[in-house]
Parts: sequence; C-alpha cells; structure tokens
Amino acid sequence: MTLRLGTRASALATAQSSGIARALTEATGRDVELVPIVSEGDASRASLSSLGGTGVFATRLREALLAGECDLLVHSLKDLPTAPAPGLRIGAIPEREDARDLVVTRGSALQQLPAGATVGTGSPRRIAQVRTRAPRVSLVDLRGNVDSRLARVRDGELDAVVLAAAGLLRLGVLDESGTIAPAGPGAGLSFEAMGLAEWPTAAGQGALAVEIAADAPDDIVAAVAALEHPDTRLAVTAERAVLAELEAGCHAPVGVHAQVEGEDLRIRAIVYGTDGASRLGIDRTEPLGAGYIRDSGDGNGADVADGADPIARAALIGSAIARRLLLRGAADLVSRESS
Repeated sequence: MTLRLGTRASALATAQSSGIARALTEATGRDVELVPIVSEGDASRASLSSLGGTGVFATRLREALLAGECDLLVHSLKDLPTAPAPGLRIGAIPEREDARDLVVTRGSALQQLPAGATVGTGSPRRIAQVRTRAPRVSLVDLRGNVDSRLARVRDGELDAVVLAAAGLLRLGVLDESGTIAPAGPGAGLSFEAMGLAEWPTAAGQGALAVEIAADAPDDIVAAVAALEHPDTRLAVTAERAVLAELEAGCHAPVGVHAQVEGEDLRIRAIVYGTDGASRLGIDRTEPLGAGYIRDSGDGNGADVADGADPIARAALIGSAIARRLLLRGAADLVSRESS
C-alpha cells in the first residue's frame, strides 16, 4: 500500500519530505505520496515569537495524523516541542545534516559589517548571537522562504541574513562541499559558516523527525524504523533534554549541540541574555556507558548502571547540563515557557 506522508507545503518542507519519501521507497519498496498540510505558521506572516513559537508549525500536521489524513509526518526537529504529543511518537530520526548556521552577505564577514548594517533573523537565539559577535549592527525581524530572504540580501534591502546550513543544502542552494549553485538563488552571495563551539544552534537543528501514531500498524513502524540513525538520535535526545529541563521553548535564546565521539557524548550549551551582553555556557563530555553523570558542583548527580538504555542516558546527560546552567543563573537569562 502507498504510504501517505504529511508535510508542510513550503519549498523547504517539501524538499525535506521528498528526501524522506525517496529513502522510504529505497528501504522498503513502497510508494510514498506527499500530502500537503497548511499550518498556522505557514498561513500567518506574524513573527514566530508573537505566534507562540513552540510548535507553531507542528500542531496542524499532528491533527491531520491523528485524524487519519496521513500515515506519517516529517518535521524539522528543531521546530518540535520537547513534550511528547499524546497519541503520537517519533518513529525515526534519520542522519543529521549540517547543524551549523550560515551568515549570508554580499561579501563581508559578520564581524566586518559596518555600524548600522542590517541583519535579518526572527530567532531570539540568533539575535543574541549576532549581538554578541557584531554588537554595532541593527537586527531586523524576518519571515519568508529561503529564496526571498536571499533576494533581500542580493537586492541590498538587507546586509545579511542568518540561515540554517541544512536547509540550504536540502534546497540545492549549496552542494555537499559548500559550493554555491551557480544558477541558484545563492549566486553572487557569500556564505560564512559559524562554528558550533562558539555558535551552537537550536536543539535538533539539521535533524528531521519522522512521526507516526503511537498505535501505528507494524508495517508502518517497520518501514519508518529503517531510516533511524542511532548516533543522531542520541545527540538530539541530549539537546532536547537541555531545553526540557530549562523549561525553554524551541525558540528561546538557547544554543545547544551534541555529538557522539566514540563511546562518549560531547555537549555544548549556551544560554544567552536577549541583549547579547550576557551568557552562560557549558562544554562537557560524558561517557555513554555505565557510570556517574556529574550534575552540579555540590556533588549531586546520577549513577547509571551497566546496560542502561543509551537514549535514556543521553537524556540524563542533557538534563544534568541544564541543571548546572540553572544553578549558575540561567533562569535569569531565558524566559520560561511550556516546552
């Protein structure tokens, strides 16, 4: 039977979902049909923060899945609330694409932009990071698709925009080597990659989530499970646990990136003040096997037994990182909201 894949109708969402559809067909031999669904975030031009931020793109899609309008969904994981959705579960997290942000200009690096230069982004995290890196520029709230954002830089309306590398790669604006497609919307522009150590991105950025009903038939569960990438699942589980413990929504000024390094998990997390003038950060490496997870400087922590579920351990590591940030005053920097 043909699988019905629910997706937002934007060019980027369609590109992401088409990639998952191809992978499903290659893994299972089943045909996959895309089912476009319009979310509140797609229909409104208001800023993401005014729309509530967390889950603004996911709610309508999830309603469609629960109503049986489709068999599975594809989300950008960074846009999903950290709380479980009743009746649904993430059936697979495929291998993550490049998690970095890129600053797009007409030739200058971000720090070389003159005072008053305009930089477009609607993300509180990116706003804080830009203010930290280039405090003399002016920030402009930005919505719209990738092509329109790039056009605003190329036409001189803005001096720079901040975009996710993963989206530019999936749309073919950049190829896997980072080369700009000569005839594409990025032609004539410069793309500056921001390193994840000093510029960690949103929890789950670059990763996709394939969501299914909690009671999905076994054949759908098995088909989706073929796309799972275990190391990506571990990394993003830790990242999302940081947000959940901070009680910070997915559009809060929090940057976090984790990666599996052999038998260890390295995680970097920074909580920013909205003005970019203050921040709190942690860079920690913890073993994914049995052992003690350091929590705070007062000796608290968790001892995880041998054979413990690695995903559960990754979540514990992320929670421990968040608790250390809270002890250092992170709650004073980030507004708390339901995640």
